[in-house]
Amino acid sequence: MNLHTISRLAFVLTDLCNRGIEVVLVSSGAMGVGIGMLHLAQRPTAIPEQQAISAIGQSKLIGIYTREFAEYQQLVAQVLLTRDVMIYPESHENVVNAFDAMMRRHVIPIVNENDTVSVDELDHKTNFSDNDELSAIVSEIIDADLLIVLSDIDGFYTGNPHKDETAVLLSEVHQIDKEILSYASGPGTALGTGGMATKINAAKRILKDHKKMVLANGKNPEIIFDIIAGKEVGTLFTPESAVKTKE
Repeated sequence: MNLHTISRLAFVLTDLCNRGIEVVLVSSGAMGVGIGMLHLAQRPTAIPEQQAISAIGQSKLIGIYTREFAEYQQLVAQVLLTRDVMIYPESHENVVNAFDAMMRRHVIPIVNENDTVSVDELDHKTNFSDNDELSAIVSEIIDADLLIVLSDIDGFYTGNPHKDETAVLLSEVHQIDKEILSYASGPGTALGTGGMATKINAAKRILKDHKKMVLANGKNPEIIFDIIAGKEVGTLFTPESAVKTKE
């Protein structure tokens, strides 16, 4: 975990909040932090062990965020979700109201999956497939205008830029068609393991909701300022209707 990056992220998001922009942060990392705290050589395979380690890591993770945001006098709140919020109307309404109440008080919600209680069983699936899906679902819940996905890549390429010299960064994508899917799962890409493929699934969900998503490199969180300013950064996933309206 890069504490300097978290500090800069806290600065950026606090600045946006001070401008009156409503911000929600979806953050993973609880499992990794827990593994580090317990000095484990590898990720455990037993579900109860994974859930326990995630709980340990989540406590440390939210503590780090709380401390870093406090440097800028910004309050944060921990929100742990399961898929129930999308299945049961009462759960959905309650979480919508909770987000609204937090943001009215200029508090930044920090969201993660509730790994301790999430299960993946045929008769009661309550977990999310990945944090990219979670971020897209949270965007739906709060009716966000824009989802920003920060990763370790500069955007969406036509191939793996580390292996394919001909790979091209796409500045805009308007629909997730067979061609885009082929870029996200073709040979020489790091996709089928939950890297780019999960981000494309999130983008598909966002576009279906007629909203926008930007995929960009999060090494320097201040890139968010450029994205908010409308500069061409990373890859913008935007519905064709939005492009026509702009024209």
